[in-house]
Amino acid sequence: MVKVNGEAKDIAGKSIAEYLATTSYDMRRIATELNGEIVPKAVYADTVLADGDSMEIVSFVGGG
Repeated sequence: MVKVNGEAKDIAGKSIAEYLATTSYDMRRIATELNGEIVPKAVYADTVLADGDSMEIVSFVGGG
């Protein structure tokens, strides 16, 4: 199980890119942190999630 924003999900073995493809996140407006480290978008496809990982996904919202 991988914790995503505090919620356990059965996505171990998938890459970050594979997981995000199943969500409604706007890839241009998010930042991802895996186990306390920011993950560059360039390596989302190469970063495989493992059992026990913790991932935070933050969406940026414009406004003023």
